[in-house]
Amino acid sequence: METTQQAEQQRSARQRRRQLLEAADRVVLRDGPQASMNAIAAEAGITKPILYRHFGDKGGLYRALAKRHTDALLDALRAALDAPAERRQRVEATLDTYLAAIEARPQVYRFLMHPAEDSQPSEQGFDVGRHSVPLLRRLGEELAKVIEERVDLGPSSEQLARVWGHGIVGMMHGAGDWWLGERPCPREQLVHSLADLLWGRLAVAGDRTGGPAF
Repeated sequence: METTQQAEQQRSARQRRRQLLEAADRVVLRDGPQASMNAIAAEAGITKPILYRHFGDKGGLYRALAKRHTDALLDALRAALDAPAERRQRVEATLDTYLAAIEARPQVYRFLMHPAEDSQPSEQGFDVGRHSVPLLRRLGEELAKVIEERVDLGPSSEQLARVWGHGIVGMMHGAGDWWLGERPCPREQLVHSLADLLWGRLAVAGDRTGGPAF
């Protein structure tokens, strides 16, 4: 009976946490980097101390939101990499998946990657600048694993895969941030140009024996 009760409490806590994250998402979609704990608590119909009880502090809530969106983005990127297509097409599809994600929800992207520029890092906005680097590093490490298991890079392949993984993520982030702010060209054109930049070594590297194709 005690075990059943504990399991039910855990399910209830997970459901409540998910509801709070959904409320936070709605505020972020509306306010972007200006999203505050006060606004999120109000959206969820609770007091701020209860919100702190679930996430600890603003950094805890930010990390939970970052994981939620990063997990979804990684699933989408893996689907693009697994698509039945030629390697060049998969490279372009992967780049396009990332750019389409930040284009579709620019306020979420700005919340995750840019601190509120005109607020103090106390109550008004989230001081997210110090959190965005770990998020990008996670993306880089995940991409490095994909490259390592799929592409035959010869000696020192693990190290080279990490160089590629972090380098590609840095390129996507830097180019995507600039593009989202200025919109200097259609997304399709940016995708093609970035794929051209990556294509040299990728065009000649073989698939790893026994691994999924890249």
